[in-house]
Amino acid sequence: MTTSNFGLKALLATATLLALPFAAEARELRMGLITPPSHVWTKVAERMAEKLPEATHGDLTLAIFPAGQLGTEQEMFQQMSTGLLDAGLMTAAITSLRAPSLQGWFTPYLFSDVSAAISAADTPAAQAMLGELDKAGLHGMGYTFAGMRHILMRDEPATDVAALQNKKIRIVPFPAMKVWWQAVGAVPTPVNLTEVYQALQTGLLDGVDIDLDALVGLKFQEVAHNLTLTSHMTFPAVMMVSDMTWSGLSKDEQDAFQAVASEALAWGSEQQIAAEAANLATLEKDMTVTRLTDGKQAFAKANEAVDASFAAYPLIGEFQTQVAEQAK
Repeated sequence: MTTSNFGLKALLATATLLALPFAAEARELRMGLITPPSHVWTKVAERMAEKLPEATHGDLTLAIFPAGQLGTEQEMFQQMSTGLLDAGLMTAAITSLRAPSLQGWFTPYLFSDVSAAISAADTPAAQAMLGELDKAGLHGMGYTFAGMRHILMRDEPATDVAALQNKKIRIVPFPAMKVWWQAVGAVPTPVNLTEVYQALQTGLLDGVDIDLDALVGLKFQEVAHNLTLTSHMTFPAVMMVSDMTWSGLSKDEQDAFQAVASEALAWGSEQQIAAEAANLATLEKDMTVTRLTDGKQAFAKANEAVDASFAAYPLIGEFQTQVAEQAK
């Protein structure tokens, strides 16, 4: 073989190799949330992580960090704002600090049960609330739900409002819940979810405003033995992506991510309906469960205080009206 022929064949071989298709390296997105592995929201996140690679033909994967591994929700919001975290499945409670109209979800006694709250996610006002996240550099993708909120007490059941006077009650630190508990006459006390068990155990807290999923998942019934079923508020989560991440995705990737998120969020909401009954059955074996059938009347003063605090947010009024019309 002459030198020139050898050079020609080498050149052709190199060109052939360059023409072969190479699999692009998948981009891994990081997603944080505060709920434990057993919680329905964590299962929603896991479902998204399972389905996203197939939906994007291997271009995107999703790494899940549950149970506050990346910090508190406030810290994860900061991480999303700087691009350190791509996505989060966050409580609407803490999210409302960035999109205040989301507090409308926490209108006391607006919903009779989880199913009614799930239906409200499709109202125009609920979708407009997601749009408010744009101003915070976040892209809202949809809602899913935990159970209704109830009152867990360490020593004595909350049989009436008088039993809650001056009691230290763990709350999620956002205005609507703080206003409600202050009007009840309790001492609303913000404590990180991961620290509530010890706070109940040591007596730092007298009780907790909580959904049954978190109660069972974190085994709070081991240190607090009295549950009063009040269903005073619903408790949604909001799926969101940092705008920095969202804008870096192609249109096809955005569409695929949205489709995966929508399916998983809807799946989680349906799972929650069944979980409410299963969680209650578990708790009734382990603790004293009291049903407060006249909660709306018993907490009337606190309910009115929350409504008054919403006056600055017209979208909340629209949401309440649309929910009422939907319930007819």
